[in-house]
Amino acid sequence: MKEFELKYGCNPNQKPSKIYMRDGSELPITILSGRPGYINFLDAFNSWQLVKELKAALGMPAATSFKHVSPTSAAVGTPLPEKLKKACFVDDVEGLDDSPLACAFARARGTDRMCSFGDWIALSDVCDVTTANLIKREVSDGVIAPGYEPEALEILKSKRKGNYNIVQIDPNYVPEVQETKQVFGITFEQGRNNFEINEALLSNLVTENKEMPDSAKRDLIIALITLKYTQSNSVCYAVDGQAIGVGAGQQSRIHCTRLAGGKADTWQLRQHEKVLALPFLPTLGRPDRDNVIDGYINQNEEDVCADGNWQKYFTEQPAPFTMEEQRAYLATLRGVALGSDAFFPFSDNIERAKKSGVSYIAEPGGSIRDDAVIDCCNKYGMAMAFTGMRLFHH
Repeated sequence: MKEFELKYGCNPNQKPSKIYMRDGSELPITILSGRPGYINFLDAFNSWQLVKELKAALGMPAATSFKHVSPTSAAVGTPLPEKLKKACFVDDVEGLDDSPLACAFARARGTDRMCSFGDWIALSDVCDVTTANLIKREVSDGVIAPGYEPEALEILKSKRKGNYNIVQIDPNYVPEVQETKQVFGITFEQGRNNFEINEALLSNLVTENKEMPDSAKRDLIIALITLKYTQSNSVCYAVDGQAIGVGAGQQSRIHCTRLAGGKADTWQLRQHEKVLALPFLPTLGRPDRDNVIDGYINQNEEDVCADGNWQKYFTEQPAPFTMEEQRAYLATLRGVALGSDAFFPFSDNIERAKKSGVSYIAEPGGSIRDDAVIDCCNKYGMAMAFTGMRLFHH
């Protein structure tokens, strides 16, 4: 297939629209089901790069959940603790621990379940039956992978009455070194960002604390690779083999850090006993449970515990999850990793990171206030590496 006609571009009024290879060669993909659109393919190709790079860097199956050309999370295939299984709604899945790819997907899809609603999925490895069954029960636009087991493909084809978007990509495809795009009729050209993110990038430890365990290095690599494919400015919190909070596309870095930190905190608080024990009505669907949990933790527009409201969601009225309880729980956390796609210009980012249990940081360095940022890390005993590499993505 040398070109594929799309229904429309970013918006319905942007026609005609298609994808094709500029040199006239075959596209490196096969569409096995559905009819992906313009934004679907932007998500597909960016997300595939992310999981392919994670697999190459860490040697583990990887998965990501993408929305509007930024990841909601990314993860590698480490087993989930029981509390996390319950928080991710996968505690009922038989054989989950036997499939590293399914574990990676469960982590990635379960990190920020509100933002992952209607996502695009990328898998680094051939999709197995366990992973396909997990994907089947989530609201999703499509998936890209290097292959699919026959039974897994049939499971996925049953989604959306047979119209679910399933794309297979050639894992050996290598794009041209130079890339181009047009803005306002003007062509931009640049070399592709082929910079390799690996453990060597974390060798320049600039803080008094020079200790960085292998688990922290893994999590920082996950954070940095995630940032490489996240709309800038961006900051990413990661722990236990997964990105737990991504702040994308903010003009101010502290707003990135706050946004990502808020998402990381929600992920942590979803595993609190009060949240895990919420007495949901058995008729309440998974997306509704996600909204209610978010409201319960973040005390959003609707007080889900109030009289007249709780009856819509619960079998009995739950006690509120107070800010004091949440702060006390979060204050016990340690060992979270934090990556930034550009330098931290002020130490307020470190102060915010501390509130979310950050112990390890990787950022390019190069700010005129680097000393203040390092001093703040030293105050909290954090270990920080200067990578020397900016990771802007637009």
